[in-house]
Amino acid sequence: MDSYRTARFIRITLIIAIIVIVVFGFVSATRYLFFPSDTSTSQADAGKTALLSSSADRSVRMNVRGDIVADEDFRSYQMIITPNERIYIAYKGYMNQQIDKVSLVNNIPAYEQFIYALYGADFMKGNELTGDSNELRGVCASGKLYEFQILKSEKVIKKLWTTSCSGLRGSLKASLTQINSLFNDQIPDVQSNIGKLWR
Repeated sequence: MDSYRTARFIRITLIIAIIVIVVFGFVSATRYLFFPSDTSTSQADAGKTALLSSSADRSVRMNVRGDIVADEDFRSYQMIITPNERIYIAYKGYMNQQIDKVSLVNNIPAYEQFIYALYGADFMKGNELTGDSNELRGVCASGKLYEFQILKSEKVIKKLWTTSCSGLRGSLKASLTQINSLFNDQIPDVQSNIGKLWR
């Protein structure tokens, strides 16, 4: 009698366990099929929050690298936009010898307009690449490499890049022309400074 009760108890326990597993699997499959964007949405929200924050420790940076040539002829520059400052720095050689700098004050309302303009230009649509796909050394040797970064306390939160070389789109999905113009417009007459780099 005891063995019958034990066997019956084990059978009932197994049936309940199987039902729980089936129900859990069904719920998980339903969520995956009908709500597949939950994870990507949360990642997009985190990226949006990172970009649109105007706290003092936030900044957005654009690095532009020229053709890969002799050290004496190599040029690059960067623009850093923060809630308090707008900076353009040009470099000579691969060791980043500074040859030009423009530093202007900024304010939170102006910074907010800038970051919301970046967001409106689909700046956040790109997804960071990983591993060798995100290796930038030697990329687009005969053109320009554009790297865009969102930073918090000088730490890179998100990095996207693209090039002027055909077929090397990189991770930036937004219009390079539009994003580049938004950065350039933050520093009056910066185009003349940039133009001097590759004469």
